[in-house]
Amino acid sequence: MNSAAKPLAKLSVPAAYDGAKGWDETLNWVPDSVGTLPVTVVPRSESVAMMYAASDGYTVKARDARSGQVRWSSAPWNPPTPVEGAAGDPDAGEAAEIPDVVGVEQDGRGYVVAYAHGMRGKDDLHEGAEVVRLAVYAAGASGSAVKPLREIDVPVSADPGEVQVGSHGGRLLVGWGEEGMYPESSHAVDVVTGKVTAYKEPGQLLPQCEEAVGCSNSRVMAVGADGPLVAMGGGGFGVPRRWFSDDVRPAGVAAETGVLDSPNGEVYGVTDGFFLATWERGGTYGADVAPMWSVHDLRTGELKASMACAYKGTTDSGVLESGATRDYPVITSPSGRYLAAGPVAFDLKRKKGICLQSDGDRKTILLSSIQDDGTAYGVVDEDSATSDAEPVIAQADLTTPTGKPKALGVGADVPFQTSVNGSGLFLTRDDDKNVRISLRRQR
Repeated sequence: MNSAAKPLAKLSVPAAYDGAKGWDETLNWVPDSVGTLPVTVVPRSESVAMMYAASDGYTVKARDARSGQVRWSSAPWNPPTPVEGAAGDPDAGEAAEIPDVVGVEQDGRGYVVAYAHGMRGKDDLHEGAEVVRLAVYAAGASGSAVKPLREIDVPVSADPGEVQVGSHGGRLLVGWGEEGMYPESSHAVDVVTGKVTAYKEPGQLLPQCEEAVGCSNSRVMAVGADGPLVAMGGGGFGVPRRWFSDDVRPAGVAAETGVLDSPNGEVYGVTDGFFLATWERGGTYGADVAPMWSVHDLRTGELKASMACAYKGTTDSGVLESGATRDYPVITSPSGRYLAAGPVAFDLKRKKGICLQSDGDRKTILLSSIQDDGTAYGVVDEDSATSDAEPVIAQADLTTPTGKPKALGVGADVPFQTSVNGSGLFLTRDDDKNVRISLRRQR
């Protein structure tokens, strides 16, 4: 059935989108509480892929971004047997772990990768092996029973919810063993050849770790054609045999910091082609000074823009905890001109930063998506963990020095993605609690 022919769901979309033009699709198999939703924008294809469940296996379907028509669908895919506890526990606040999909661009070509965490070969006579299974499909596939180009099993050891799969560096990175965006254990996967590269000891990848303190907690943040971006456990980062953070720090930032004179600089997060870093200023550990934030080219480390902003990442000290957790993902506009993470935003064309952290009067604005014209959407941070009030939706203009934030009110729908052929992708739950994927065109 063509989902585009159904009456459109009523959404409270921002003024830039036409609520009467687009399409909707529903996934009725996704539990109420999950860590991820099985839908992704497919690179280099102007399509959206999502996963469906049936008695004979899971099916991936790619829909045309403009019409909603199915471009191709996979043959039923059988993931490994779920690990113990994968169903979650809603009463205890534990989310379910489900199969998922991710869009991947490698060497200029787009792919859809279905993945699932589970046990391979486990039965009454065998212990089996714990893996993350990947099924790789070409973005430009066609047909109604498409088989994967290849399936790859990546060995892992993780509790439910501790697997992360992403491809921001140009190579797929499977991380596991910690809750959060950037686990310490990881494998890089070449989806074209199927080659798997293990990073069992990230602390030994950078030669600077030989003299630094805390490298035992290093981690690989992303992997590109030139190698892994390694964040050292005690501060400092770089790509082995290519460049190190000391060579790319912003002006006015000391090379070392803290009582142990550790390398300054922490990688906050990674997105396609760029990474966001934060640095202590003044060289005094724990000083109440706004940290420096900077955007760098992921391959070369080249500094693109920087600014001081009072948002301090995940601790009050101004230095990120050496762990997997981040408060907010790094997001960009479709063209890559604008980049943000929570209240930290940049216009990379103008090489200017926009700090949306509270200034003592205006509240903090936390961004979640950005259009190519610099219009950004997010929520107002009420700074109250006990508040049950529905968040106020905000809009910002990243072409201005201050962002000119304005409130859109409670209940407005914010696009999950703005990179879908000039349209916005909205993810909501319908009256039956099913996941609803809605595309609405720009006016």
